Amino acid sequence: MDALELLRDLASRPRHTLSALRRRLVPETLNAHPAGHDNSVAWLLWHTGREIDAQLAPLTGGEEVWRTRDEAGRLGLGEPGSAVGYGHSSEEARAIVVEDGDALADYVDATLDAFDAYLDTLDAAALGDVVDDSWDPPVTRGARLISILDDAIQHLAQAAYVLGLPEPS
Repeated sequence: MDALELLRDLASRPRHTLSALRRRLVPETLNAHPAGHDNSVAWLLWHTGREIDAQLAPLTGGEEVWRTRDEAGRLGLGEPGSAVGYGHSSEEARAIVVEDGDALADYVDATLDAFDAYLDTLDAAALGDVVDDSWDPPVTRGARLISILDDAIQHLAQAAYVLGLPEPS
């Protein structure tokens, strides 16, 4: 198994988690704020898609799925949805409210499709290319791709945890 095959396997993991969550993505669970936390499940899923999208587009040289599919309009998020979520204030995080769980999951799936399509354009040698020299050490393409997937896996796991909590009595 080579490095690209390993990345393909890793890239399949968020999709499996997302698929398991789909049946529970109803407005009441999507937009709840357990324990008063600012980030709802909708925010976690939206951020998962946005962080994949915003980091992948510069690597591909293409447009973000967010823009090409008018996800802001489809999800009803308008301009607040165009951010990525890093450093969101309480108000900004709570502004991410989504009524259609399937549409939100479809967006995350579309970003994972774009990720898979990008992997298909690479050979193993390309993973060592430096794509960001503003860090020490500089970030390689392979490290960036792993970072994107790691962030997606973490946020989807958080959503799975929240959706697995029992209802308060």
